[in-house]
Amino acid sequence: MHLRVLTYNIHRAIGLDRRFRPERIIGVLRHYQADIVLLQEVDEGAPRSRELDLAKELALAADYPHYAVGHNVSLRKGRYGNATLSRFPILRERNIDLTIGNKKRRGCQHTSINIDDSQQIEVFNLHLGLSAQERKQQLELLVRSREFEATHLSHASIVGGDFNDWRSQLVPLLTRHQGLTCATNYSGRRNGPIRTYPSFSPTGGLDKIFFHGKLKPMHSFGCRLGISKIASDHIPVIADFRMH
Repeated sequence: MHLRVLTYNIHRAIGLDRRFRPERIIGVLRHYQADIVLLQEVDEGAPRSRELDLAKELALAADYPHYAVGHNVSLRKGRYGNATLSRFPILRERNIDLTIGNKKRRGCQHTSINIDDSQQIEVFNLHLGLSAQERKQQLELLVRSREFEATHLSHASIVGGDFNDWRSQLVPLLTRHQGLTCATNYSGRRNGPIRTYPSFSPTGGLDKIFFHGKLKPMHSFGCRLGISKIASDHIPVIADFRMH
């Protein structure tokens, strides 16, 4: 079975032109037709995004019958966080708090997704902090969470999102110590992450997709649509898998 996963920091659907244009994000999602979508910086009830429930609006417009939201940051009015959209039923979900001390609130949206009667995939959709030490501590919180610890290496799992990891320092922590593989690093002569930030001329591979279990990576790439250069400050990254 083929499975496509997309991760995208949508910057509240406010583009580089400072305009709130969710239709641009919808256009990108509809073009790539991913089965599972990991979104970061998703507003709910905030004036800057017309007080919309943005996860719900995007899910409906892009034809995703199932979605879950993990709110991390409360604003004066409204809040925002991560959202996972799925073509398949979401069996359960929980937001894992990754906040370190008095730093900005961060989280990881965990969902268990039922692919069919015999296959299930665990999805971890995260947005990490801005400092290297903070990100390392957040990853330690994640791998000690009951949801992550319950995921056996033989189970199909995805860990993706905005890692804010300019120098890929977190990759060894997940690959060597947790048994995951990075699906969005080039192989062969062009080693390194797929570049996703800033969107108008990407130089950093901040957005990544890791996996383990009954998944075989087929292809991964960054978004090539012209509209993505302005729709957000990130471009999405896409990974195709075959489920065993």
